[in-house]
Amino acid sequence: MAPPIMGRLGRKVAHFVVIALILLGWVVIILATSLEVMVVGRIIHGMSFGLMLPLRSALLGEYTSPKNRGAFLTTVSVAQAFGILLVHLIGSLVTWQKTILIVIAFPLASLLMTFFTPESPSWLAARGRYDDCRRVFHWLRGDEEEAELEEMIRARCESNRAAITNCRDLMVLLKKKEFYKPIVIMIHSYMMGEFSGGALMSCYSTTVITLIAGPDADAHLWMVELDIQRNISNIIAVYVVHKVKRRTMFMATGGLCILSNIAIAGYVYAKILGVLTYTAIWVPILLINIQFFTVAVGMVCLPYVIAGEIFPLEYRSVGGSISIVSIACGYFLVTKTFPAMVESIGLHGSYAVYAAAMSYNLCVVWSLLPETKGKTLQQIEDHFKGKTSSPEEVEVRQQLRDKPDVEKAKAES
Repeated sequence: MAPPIMGRLGRKVAHFVVIALILLGWVVIILATSLEVMVVGRIIHGMSFGLMLPLRSALLGEYTSPKNRGAFLTTVSVAQAFGILLVHLIGSLVTWQKTILIVIAFPLASLLMTFFTPESPSWLAARGRYDDCRRVFHWLRGDEEEAELEEMIRARCESNRAAITNCRDLMVLLKKKEFYKPIVIMIHSYMMGEFSGGALMSCYSTTVITLIAGPDADAHLWMVELDIQRNISNIIAVYVVHKVKRRTMFMATGGLCILSNIAIAGYVYAKILGVLTYTAIWVPILLINIQFFTVAVGMVCLPYVIAGEIFPLEYRSVGGSISIVSIACGYFLVTKTFPAMVESIGLHGSYAVYAAAMSYNLCVVWSLLPETKGKTLQQIEDHFKGKTSSPEEVEVRQQLRDKPDVEKAKAES
């Protein structure tokens, strides 16, 4: 559903559809008189979530400047973590019907904001509406990034001319590096996030805490502590993404997450063997917090940041939708197999398997992912197409970027 709506009708229309489905789902659920009707409401919410996943990364990636794009894309995970904490808090104080009436204010506010939000300049350029593209681009970013605007329009003009002379079918599309490479990268990035522990802790947090820290640990208390830590870590991630390169951050948090999983597996196995001489509760709790920190700072937020950057405009809705399927597959795989894995190979064996799966995914992402921080979406697209800028193009781009700073310095003097 996402590709035709995002590609043909535009990002703004797709946003309206998402909001309409969210509101309809809540209305159906709150008015439900049977379990079957509530399931229908959940299915409607599932449709809205499936459309929202590729849309939110595409919107933020196309609206924002390369200088701040990573920070804005990271706010997706911040908002998600805050929403989970808020719903848990409200749900513990009032009935679920009143909780719905409170949280429904957020999609209503989003609906109001969308009326005043312009269409994506990238989509306008793809549809050949270059005057509207320039107007919206300047409204969003001012006049300081003219090089990216002209580069985007030039690429769309060349793409349109190529479309007239080339036969485009499915096999040709699948052979294009700019189509399949971003999808492969995102599938492995999303799977990395699912195996890192985010999906596991969302469903089995109290069970996992009890198995690692022991029955004496207050699992519900530590679950709340982890929720709070996740929100704080997500806020930290906004700053870190703004300062650190994507590849460096992904490899650092991914590597630390793998090590934390191995450490947890080793601790639990040593505890089973009875070889631990020191069994204070702070040791397993510290290991869990390190794992959750890496999940919140890198493994959950970074895939959404990368997804908003690496897909070429021509295939952004299709590629984003295809790769998003891996989230559902990974979540289903982890949550449905965990009880059987614990029963057969124990918690330590399960964490060792997750560490091995993450190691494989990390190697694939490391070998394929280019550095995207500070680059325009067009430059990233050209990288996957195998295009390189000539020295003259690089010089012109640099002059256009430096021009606002020079004019500002003259005005101040």
